[in-house]
Amino acid sequence: MDSPISIEPLLSDHWDAVRSIYLEGIATGNATFQQTVPEWRVWDEGHLRVGRTVAKAGDKIVGWAALSPVSKRAVYGGVAEVSIYVAEAARASGIGTKLISRLIVDSEAQSIWTLQAGIFPENAASIQLHLNAGFRVVGTRERLGCMHGRWRDVVLMERRSSVVGT
Repeated sequence: MDSPISIEPLLSDHWDAVRSIYLEGIATGNATFQQTVPEWRVWDEGHLRVGRTVAKAGDKIVGWAALSPVSKRAVYGGVAEVSIYVAEAARASGIGTKLISRLIVDSEAQSIWTLQAGIFPENAASIQLHLNAGFRVVGTRERLGCMHGRWRDVVLMERRSSVVGT
């Protein structure tokens, strides 16, 4: 990337760019079980307000991150699931690291003590990104879902905060 990367709040005005990056991730076949991108309203309702960020190179959005609740039960209020997507043309340039670092800071500021991620084993770059950010592999859920006629495993990862919920 030639332009410096800034991390900014994800706003509804960013949805077209965020949606395009999400579709690029879906197209890899190794980012998500999701096969389509929901409309903004549905996506917005399914994600926490905290942790919504975009990475920008100049005026161009090149990545995004968000958190989803893992449960509506109050006891899990400090646990969230991570989503991070980087535009195909911007991958392997440190943007994922910037996004996950901000996600950790923002989540801890809002008393979230555990971040979790479910990643296909084939997505080695995402697994390494999470390991580098202090996540650990909890285990592998074998044959968790069938996608395009193929059963897929999911590596479960988590990061427990050292400053919240200790």
